[in-house]
Amino acid sequence: MYKIGLKLWSTNTDHYLHEAIRLYAEGVYDYIELFVVPETKETLNAWFKIHEEHSIPFIIHNAHSAVGFNLADTSCEARNREIYVQTKLFADKLDAKYIIFHGGVDGTIEEVSRQLKSFKEPRALIENKPYLPLPGPMMRKVCRGATIEEISDVIDKVGCGFCLDVGHAVCAANSQGVDPYSYIERFAQLNPAIFHLSDITDMASQYDAHPHLGSGELHIKWLKTKVFPANAIVSVETIKEHAADLRDFEADVNYLRKL
Repeated sequence: MYKIGLKLWSTNTDHYLHEAIRLYAEGVYDYIELFVVPETKETLNAWFKIHEEHSIPFIIHNAHSAVGFNLADTSCEARNREIYVQTKLFADKLDAKYIIFHGGVDGTIEEVSRQLKSFKEPRALIENKPYLPLPGPMMRKVCRGATIEEISDVIDKVGCGFCLDVGHAVCAANSQGVDPYSYIERFAQLNPAIFHLSDITDMASQYDAHPHLGSGELHIKWLKTKVFPANAIVSVETIKEHAADLRDFEADVNYLRKL
């Protein structure tokens, strides 16, 4: 039986927090994957309260390069550690089993390993990335951890675990001109502790998107048959289109469970 996760940000302490309590009580999902936005320590008590009162398990996602955390860049090391310390506070307080990290952009994969290892974080998972960031300020950069070789290198040097993001793997495969499904299978040989899942609007795209399950081109039933183990931990990372409720997330989970 899969463990299915609800992805939220530490800043989601209004409607989504209350919806999270309701949906957990109804058995819709099994844990919260919480993205810790830097400088939001004041929200921790709200998350701790629902963890304590409702016994909701947590997995933590560290900040990434879009909000100033870049393990691949030596000049970011001091700030990276500041952000990690904030993340660790959430992980410790919420009894998180894992902390997920991105490698960052540009720089080197060797620097990613060096900095991540320096945290001495036994709960660390490295997440694979698309080769190209989304169009915008970082458009001319490349992501570290897009290839199987880079992720394997980090796992070996740091001694950490792995989070397989299916959509990111498809994007990276397209950037390298290889078959996306074969690439996912090869990534899965690294024994992921967690999977990230959304549908994919265009299976030939190099750019990440998060459409609802069943709305795109991804063969999700194939994933359930060929890639996900029977006890897979799967964070559903689809877009949230309603400010006051999580009905779209609930529909995604129902789709996944019934497929």
